Amino acid sequence: MRELPKTPLSARRPSMLAVATLSLVLAGCSSFNSTQRAEPYGGQEWMQTGANRVANLALRDNLQSIRRVQLSLYRRNPREWRKWAPSADDAIQRTWDAVMQDKPLPELKGARGIDAIRLGFETTPQPYTGDRVAALVIGWASMLKQANGDTWEQTMIDGVNAENAYRAARNMEISLWLLGSKTGPDGQPVLFATEISDRGRNLVADRELSKVTARLDLMAAQADEKYRRAALDFGQNWILGSLGPFFAMAKP
Repeated sequence: MRELPKTPLSARRPSMLAVATLSLVLAGCSSFNSTQRAEPYGGQEWMQTGANRVANLALRDNLQSIRRVQLSLYRRNPREWRKWAPSADDAIQRTWDAVMQDKPLPELKGARGIDAIRLGFETTPQPYTGDRVAALVIGWASMLKQANGDTWEQTMIDGVNAENAYRAARNMEISLWLLGSKTGPDGQPVLFATEISDRGRNLVADRELSKVTARLDLMAAQADEKYRRAALDFGQNWILGSLGPFFAMAKP
């Protein structure tokens, strides 16, 4: 029986290199899961660019910040959740069901964004009778979705709207100002939010809404840069792809 010719070592190197590369990639992917903020890969993520992924992460964190503010406001203003729910947790669940299922609250009469926020602070001539905290949350969430390309999860066909993101950041600042300054006919705050007194410190609203504002400003700046950098990125990729091997050979 004739012996098959042996494959030269040089011919086997590509396959060995491929196996080694795949091993390193898999090891790297598994190491990401050990970090606190890492998430497992999802099927939808393969349809996302790096910019889409960053935008989705920013939206996730912004929604979490709003949840923290909602819980803090309910603890200081229990009269609001009692208007329509047996507990604060139930009111939070109902609010976010309305947000994610796009079911507007009847008291808001279709208002969204800054209009819902302003309505939530209304005291005269017709005071808002619904849950003021829920009105704010729905207004904030709708602004965030609009800034994210009017979607809760971006893919390659979506993108951050720079103008909407910038406008949403300014509306968050307005919201924070209203929380600290808006009072009712009795001179008391419409919603008790921030407090620094002998009884303690409560800065949840200031801290979390400031984080949301900063993330929105960053996303707006990134969206503006995307088109300006497109030509430069293409040129850099072409140079590295075409001349990269020559630069590597020229190194001592």
